[in-house]
Amino acid sequence: MLVHGALTDASVWNGVTNRLLAAGHEVSAPSLPMRGLEEDAGYLADHVGRLPGPIVVVGHSWAGAVISHPSIATSDAVAALVYVAAFQPDQGESAGALNERFPGSLLTPENLSVVPNPLGGLDLTLRPDRFAEVYAADVEPSHAAVMSVSQRPIDPAALGQPLVGEPGWKTVPSWAIVTTSDRSLPPAVLRFMAERAGSHTVEIDSSHAVPVSHPDAVADVLLAAARALSPETTAAVTAKG
Repeated sequence: MLVHGALTDASVWNGVTNRLLAAGHEVSAPSLPMRGLEEDAGYLADHVGRLPGPIVVVGHSWAGAVISHPSIATSDAVAALVYVAAFQPDQGESAGALNERFPGSLLTPENLSVVPNPLGGLDLTLRPDRFAEVYAADVEPSHAAVMSVSQRPIDPAALGQPLVGEPGWKTVPSWAIVTTSDRSLPPAVLRFMAERAGSHTVEIDSSHAVPVSHPDAVADVLLAAARALSPETTAAVTAKG
């Protein structure tokens, strides 16, 4: 299951999805509402509950916080979590606070736009003229331009909402991709979270948009995670699911 982050939609997984389908895996790539951590986790948990296991649940960026929610890990179908340039919060931590733990993020007020939406909330996006540098520096320029004008906004309040309960990475095997040229979520933050979680870690010289710019490398990590699931684990997850 491939879960997109803030400022993008499920299309960021298109290249990865092609590789996984070619390898014979079933793939699901839902779209998150982006209205809050509890709301997004509830939406995703419902989606997970409709699928048979075992499931490797993959989160990019903001979606790392969502897949860490206890409601995801407690599903018998979930066999592994993969964090792709993604947040791995512990209990009581928010994505926004984690991103400020080390310097280097260009997700700063001058690069962001926050506007009211018709539903009474707020929408946060990157300024289109700053999108490529901050988010997708190694994506082909015309593709990055399309991404910049088709952003899926997030309610900025979501970034300050702490994770309630024990995160899934404490009980479910996890993998993490650290993007070493990331200007959105600094590599130091990604390494700190992955090391703390004991995740199997792979470093890729990439911008934050690593599913787009390096789909083969990302797919390799996901396939490795799937292969690492022992026959005993796979059988147990399938039986319980």
